[in-house]
Amino acid sequence: MAKKEFEDKLNELTELQYKVTQENATERPFTGEYDDFYEKGIYVDIVSGEPLFSSTDKYDAGCGWPSFSRPIQEAMLTEHVDNTLARTRTEVRSSNADSHLGHVFEDGPQELGGLRYCINSAALRFVPLAEMEAQGYADYIQYVE
Repeated sequence: MAKKEFEDKLNELTELQYKVTQENATERPFTGEYDDFYEKGIYVDIVSGEPLFSSTDKYDAGCGWPSFSRPIQEAMLTEHVDNTLARTRTEVRSSNADSHLGHVFEDGPQELGGLRYCINSAALRFVPLAEMEAQGYADYIQYVE
């Protein structure tokens, strides 16, 4: 993503989307658009559009944020030590736009690999399965079907 394109996209974000992705904010639990949302498709970075998570890997963790057992491709995410609270956590960011997405925890369902990617809805844009090809995500349909 070119610098001008990146800056233009940042200017299109809502205040919450900007605070979450650029200032490491966290949306309030149970308020995000995708917390209780289970349509088929993929979730992409709100800034860059890079594909991050599939609806196939989304589950209800009861934590108040969308939760996924794994990313579509691990290379799409970077992990960083986060010591901002009383305990150490692992922050998750998108690899291309460096957007703050949320955190990954090791308390997910064991049958799904044991990880829980706890992600802010404000950092995501959902692309429905029926629109994936038209929006340039045809290569990722295999992760949903």
